[in-house]
Amino acid sequence: MTKHRILICTFLALTGGLFGGYIGGQTTSMLHKQKCQNHSWSLKVMCQVLVTPGAAWQGSTTGIWLGTVLGAFVGGSITRLER
Repeated sequence: MTKHRILICTFLALTGGLFGGYIGGQTTSMLHKQKCQNHSWSLKVMCQVLVTPGAAWQGSTTGIWLGTVLGAFVGGSITRLER
């Protein structure tokens, strides 16, 4: 049972981390791009090009950490042994 528990927790932690990284990167990128809306078209495009990589990186790392921790917690809660 212990090997299955470890595999389930690891799988949920990794899956949660990947999902959190994707959602975090998309959300942060979208929020940072909104700061570029007050510029003309050409400046807006340049602003978005400059803002997107840093925002995606910041959101992805935060999402990976948060998703991994929450995934491991959920996996541990699901596979908890009753005594």
